[in-house]
Amino acid sequence: MQEHGTAGVRRFRLAVLLVASVAPQALLVAAPALAQSSQPAASQPAASQQPATQPTNEAPQSGLLGPILDLFDPSRVAAREPPTIDATPYNLTIDVKTTERDIRNAVNDASNLERLKARPPAGSAGLIRRALSDGPAINAALYSLGYYGSKIRITVAGNDPDAPNIFDIVETSRKRGPVPVVVTVDPGPQFHFGRIAILDAKTRRPLLDAPSLASLGFEPGEPALATTVVRAEASLTNHWRDAGHPFARVVDKDVVADHAVRQLDVTFYVEPGPPATFGRFTVKGADFLTPRFIEDRIDIAPGTPYSPDVLNRLRRRLLEYEAIATVRLIEADHLEPDGSLPITIEVSPRKPNYVGFSASYSSTDGSAINGYWGARNLFGGGETLRLDAQVSWFGQESEAVPDADPFGYKLSATFVKPGIITARDDLITSAAVLREVTNAYVREAGTFLAGVRHRFNDEMSLQVSADLEQSRVWDTTGVNDYFIAGIPVEFNYDSTDNKLDPSKGIRFTGIAEPFAKLGDADGVPAMLNARFSTYYALDEAKRYILAGRVAAGSIFGADLTDVPPQRRFYVGGGGSLRGYDYQSASPRNADGIVIGGRSYFEASFEARIKVTDTIGVVPFFDMGSAFASEAPDFDEMKYSAGIGLRYYTSIGPLRLDVAFPLNPGPDDGSYGIYVSLGQSF
Repeated sequence: MQEHGTAGVRRFRLAVLLVASVAPQALLVAAPALAQSSQPAASQPAASQQPATQPTNEAPQSGLLGPILDLFDPSRVAAREPPTIDATPYNLTIDVKTTERDIRNAVNDASNLERLKARPPAGSAGLIRRALSDGPAINAALYSLGYYGSKIRITVAGNDPDAPNIFDIVETSRKRGPVPVVVTVDPGPQFHFGRIAILDAKTRRPLLDAPSLASLGFEPGEPALATTVVRAEASLTNHWRDAGHPFARVVDKDVVADHAVRQLDVTFYVEPGPPATFGRFTVKGADFLTPRFIEDRIDIAPGTPYSPDVLNRLRRRLLEYEAIATVRLIEADHLEPDGSLPITIEVSPRKPNYVGFSASYSSTDGSAINGYWGARNLFGGGETLRLDAQVSWFGQESEAVPDADPFGYKLSATFVKPGIITARDDLITSAAVLREVTNAYVREAGTFLAGVRHRFNDEMSLQVSADLEQSRVWDTTGVNDYFIAGIPVEFNYDSTDNKLDPSKGIRFTGIAEPFAKLGDADGVPAMLNARFSTYYALDEAKRYILAGRVAAGSIFGADLTDVPPQRRFYVGGGGSLRGYDYQSASPRNADGIVIGGRSYFEASFEARIKVTDTIGVVPFFDMGSAFASEAPDFDEMKYSAGIGLRYYTSIGPLRLDVAFPLNPGPDDGSYGIYVSLGQSF
């Protein structure tokens, strides 16, 4: 901070760096020159003018449960570290002159001395470096809460860290035991926002098309959080870029703290730059694909107004092709004479083949292990082929077929050919041979599905397919052979931000399938099935997410007994109604054996709460039932509630749910346990 002007007014430039090692309340770490200025001159150690060091002591994780145990016992981390050479233990006292819990927590979270006290530094020099780093870090934490007049004093063995003979003092003190370290913090008064201005960098006049101050987080009289100033700078740049100005930037800003009135005035100097349109696209690195594969999928016409969102959508769309590993969209540093902006697309390939396995466990649904092999670019046109081999164990005796072997299997192949008609049309085929064991039936079958999916845009698609199945099914009526032929029409809408762990947006899937042949049913029966889910993050960090799901379906034009058992609706288990046995919330015959229904309804609600970056808890509530009638009549609805644990990985969250039925019947269990990859919906 450089001080100018009259007494009591400080003008400075905010220089910030976001670092993950500081707690959320203290994410803003200021440059040393900024952090020094709010301390009285007499308390400033000369060495603090050097960049503060941030010692890192990240311990390796010890297995899947390691992060959970570390959360509740941080000493485990220190215990796994190799011993420090010439360790210098110290006793730390942090005295914050306020009763405000947020301030005290921010200071403690920002303090390296506090965070690393279980790991003594090496020698007296290591302790002094750690002490000197606390001043800028604590100041930054206070700035983030709107405190710009703080006074911070740090003493080591009763002396300032910049004392001429501080190393001798520490060496003498450590002979008597841990070195006493005292951090005293007087946060001073909280500042509030005063005058906020957004000016043209060239004319120094207000920009008429600037965003509202409220949209930037500025409200006169509100606490002057430094993080608000930092976010506003990025928001201003994005505002003009979203309006078609690719070279928009905040050239400078003045931040003035008036200590007399405890007010922070901020002025941004913005250079919007010229508006632009999209120009030519140049593709590099796509030699692993057929000619013009990328070019045919660039649906941005020359002359289209520039938009970062349009580019981001193009990037996400290209990354959906499994053959493509990375996509870089490089904007030129200048406009063409016609005002267009050239774009270069650089792509790189993924490995052509992959292998893997997955597993799931449920105390109600049974368990399964799946191994697979896949090809990502089979013929050079982005074609994919995946072969799966799955074995499963039902885990209990089938009610309908008590003497059935509980083991099942599924051998399947899935092939996708992009651009079968146009670049927006994909051929999707799958075939399988399987044995399925459930409470209601045992099925051995061969299935085949082939269709064309048309993508209207990044969110919407429509797929029309041919659905064939030949099966032999054992149930309460005996052994029956069924042939099924249908034409499913599937509409999908997905505006979520993540496939495995969404935090915003909605998903909708609707399927209408008329059947030319559906077992013993006469006429032209049909099936309707729809699923809707929505997701909403309560905070910017996406640590608190509300999620809801509703699903319903109906089969009409056929009696229940004429519909093959595997095409009826069932509710119960980890994929529908947690806490209840698989298929158990479904119609039963006179003997109490599950037979399935012609309609169903399900709903779920979850609160997904992140405790740390890798650990989360999820309280949830489910409801649902299947019905013998063509439309849900909502009789005998079942309800359940439970708690889940999430371990977040780079490929999605690992899910462990424990659910309890709220209105169980005499044949229902008392709980259900479910383990799988990905959220429940």
